[in-house]
This record gives sequence, C-alpha cells and structure tokens, in this order.
Amino acid sequence: MKKNDGIILCVISGGMDSATMLYKAQQSSMVREGKFHVEAISFNYGQRHSKELSYAAMLCEKLKVRHDIIDISTLKPHIGGSALTDDIDVPEGHYASESMALTVVPNRNAIMLSIAVGIAVARKAEFVGAAMHAGDHAVYPDCRPKFVKAFQRMTDVATEGFADLLHIWAPFIHCSKTDIAKEGETLDVDYSLTWSCYKGEENHCGVCGTCVERKEAFRDSGVPDPTVYAY
Repeated sequence: MKKNDGIILCVISGGMDSATMLYKAQQSSMVREGKFHVEAISFNYGQRHSKELSYAAMLCEKLKVRHDIIDISTLKPHIGGSALTDDIDVPEGHYASESMALTVVPNRNAIMLSIAVGIAVARKAEFVGAAMHAGDHAVYPDCRPKFVKAFQRMTDVATEGFADLLHIWAPFIHCSKTDIAKEGETLDVDYSLTWSCYKGEENHCGVCGTCVERKEAFRDSGVPDPTVYAY
C-alpha cells in the first residue's frame, strides 16, 4: 500500500450483501475519487450459522484482501434469546413475517460497528463499510437509515481529534437485495462463495427468511443462482 492511499475497512458476514460491498469497495471510484486499500473484518458472535465466516475467508482470499475474524462469542450468554444464537427454531417464511423478530440479536450492528470503528481508527482508515440494505428495515432497527446517521454522529464525537474524516459507508442502505444482485453481476461477484442461510446446515435450507430473500433476489434480478437449496 502506498503512503497516500486511504483505507476502507469492510465489515463482512460472508453473505451476498457484504460480498457485493467488498467488490464495490475495490472499485475505488465507486466510493470516492482516488485509490485506497481494502481490508475486511468479520465477527464470530456465537451465531449458529458460523460457517458464513469460512465463506467470508474464501472470498477475501480470492480477492487478496486482508481478513480478520474478531471473536466476540463470549457475549453470547449475555445477549441471547435469538434464533441465530440460541436453541430456538429458525423461523421460516418471508422477512415481512412477524416471526422474523426471533432472528434479532440485540444491538448487533451497533456492537460490531463500534469495534470496527476502533479498529479503523487504529489502522487510520477513512471508511468503515457496512452492508445493511432496505430489505432489512422491517425487522432490524439497526439496519435503518436513521441508525446509520445516528452512528455517524456518534463516530464523529467518539473519534474527534483522532479520525476526523472517518465515514460510515453504507452503499446499499436504500437498495433492495434484488438491486444488490444486479449490481453484483456488473461487478462479477462470485456468489458461489457466499452463505446466507441462518440454519448453517450442509446446504442452504431454502425456507428461512434469508434463504427466501436470496432466492427472490436472484429470481427477480435475472442473475443466475449458484446456490444449492435443501428445499
């Protein structure tokens, strides 16, 4: 990395959205003028679908991006009660269903982004990338535009004098997953190296909320779906 290159630190899960964001980040002009160095972090928070982390690692290896997995799994007993972390059946159906509230992990994005900002300050990064999108707004309050705006204000205060130009970059905050799939096709994203399913079994289940949304995104965008679904 050249001394005058900026850094963007992308928070990636291993799913479609953050994979597309990672590819997008590598196209510097899509973020701001000039070039910068792309790095990535993922979080092990005790999620039952932790296999997503191996997909994140494979993706970063393919793109030759530095990738660190931050282990915060000791929080699991203290922020439990979610189908993503506890022995609770993962609800099936569309994200619009009220049952999807069972997949909420309390304050997850705020926790992860707070850690990401700390790492970004230490690495002198200019951007922290977060891939929340409009399809998440219904069930996840920490995926909404007002959350991103509020978190940016908090970041400005918390890093004043240390990282005055640190920006939360949420390129898909007003986009649907179908929009993301369409953009991913133009970026040549390898979606076979992504994992969405909340059940974390051998193949995508095909019936949980995130699988249903993944299927719809590929179908409605016309982008070929490389995913093997159990159902």
